[in-house]
Amino acid sequence: MKPPVDVSPEAAAELHARLATRGTPSAAVRMGVRGGACSGFAYAVEIDDDPARTGDHEWSVGGVAFRVDRKSAVHLNGSRLVFRRSLLRTGFDFENPNEASRCGCGGSFAPR
Repeated sequence: MKPPVDVSPEAAAELHARLATRGTPSAAVRMGVRGGACSGFAYAVEIDDDPARTGDHEWSVGGVAFRVDRKSAVHLNGSRLVFRRSLLRTGFDFENPNEASRCGCGGSFAPR
């Protein structure tokens, strides 16, 4: 089964480095969406030290374990997590084909 989110090599490498620095290389990265924010849903990328939840999608890329819950997978399916460095912003971003619109800061979206 194909993971709901493709993870770019740059994003996987950055997360791998952050987990190593944190001292929890076996922790997973949980991606998801939460209700609220200016456009309806906000993206979330968090370190998850707990065991996987029932129904989670689980996969790994570049030595990093990823998880997405069932509800978030509906909104993230077909997305790509990327890591970008620029003069104005450095961080993770979702390229999500399920977005109808996105707020100006890029942290939240309205689904199709």
